[in-house]
Amino acid sequence: MKFSSFSVMKLCKMKNGDHHQKEAEEIAGKNVRLFSYNALRSATRNFHPSNRIGRGGFGIVYRGVLRDGTQVAVKSLSVESKQGKREFLTEIDMISNIQHPCLVRLIGCCVGGGSRMLVYEYLENKSLSSALLRLPICTSTAHGLAFLHEEAEPELFIEISRPGYMAPEYALSGRLTEKADVYSFGVLMLEIISGRSSSKAAFGENLLVLVEWTWKLKEDNSLLDMVDPELVEYPEDEVSCFIKVALLCIQAVSWQRPTMTQVLQMLSKEVSPDSMALTRPGYYKHSDGGIGHSWMTSSEVPKRKQLINPLVTSTRVSSCSVSITQVLPR
Repeated sequence: MKFSSFSVMKLCKMKNGDHHQKEAEEIAGKNVRLFSYNALRSATRNFHPSNRIGRGGFGIVYRGVLRDGTQVAVKSLSVESKQGKREFLTEIDMISNIQHPCLVRLIGCCVGGGSRMLVYEYLENKSLSSALLRLPICTSTAHGLAFLHEEAEPELFIEISRPGYMAPEYALSGRLTEKADVYSFGVLMLEIISGRSSSKAAFGENLLVLVEWTWKLKEDNSLLDMVDPELVEYPEDEVSCFIKVALLCIQAVSWQRPTMTQVLQMLSKEVSPDSMALTRPGYYKHSDGGIGHSWMTSSEVPKRKQLINPLVTSTRVSSCSVSITQVLPR
């Protein structure tokens, strides 16, 4: 029996080894560097928790230092995660061919050690205590997204599965679109300007999430109250413009959101965001008890402000009324 068990274990290891070898051979023909598992384990000090810098939809991201001193960000993808071999190879294919100054560059990848990993260039964190730094971050991110949506071949979208960033229609259907990306970008802008989390923090007497709290401040004509208190001095008109652009991006009705090119036009002051075009935001919110979720949808959007173009315009259309309630497991 012992011999038989050992044989089965050895056979499984051989199969796993053959599997990883086949993946490595497929990757070898791509425009990326192939790292060994041991090299990345050493670079991240055995994936030490102190080197953990983030968590994405498919795994954990670690800061690492290669033997030549190059700093990298290592995205570790569990084999048991939702991302399978096809998705892994597709991500490598797409990202390795993208070159843009506002996008993080893919350096290489690894198959082995029971996991798949992607290795990106590492961007050092800097202080966000100055509005002079925060606003350009918003603009640079908009440039990167506009490139992915309108110039990359094929067109690419960013999948963000964290509740605070999910567009209501994406949370409901799981269908990723350009306008779902625009929504996520709007939420990111609000986080950068307010210094607050979109999914964890709650504000006011009614414990509102960031998206609905910002909308309430807009209705109270006190938008600048959401600005991070650490920003002692900042250009009020410019910050107010950025907040309005963010609100245009997170509208409940997806087609009413601007394209990323339109966003760039507003952020660069080529055109002004039209406050009259603003309709209520959509959001994905945990209900009491943690097992339900709710979405603000177009049924809660004022009909008198249904505009197609978020820029200065006089074109008006009507909108269907929709109400959605869905209970999801914990």
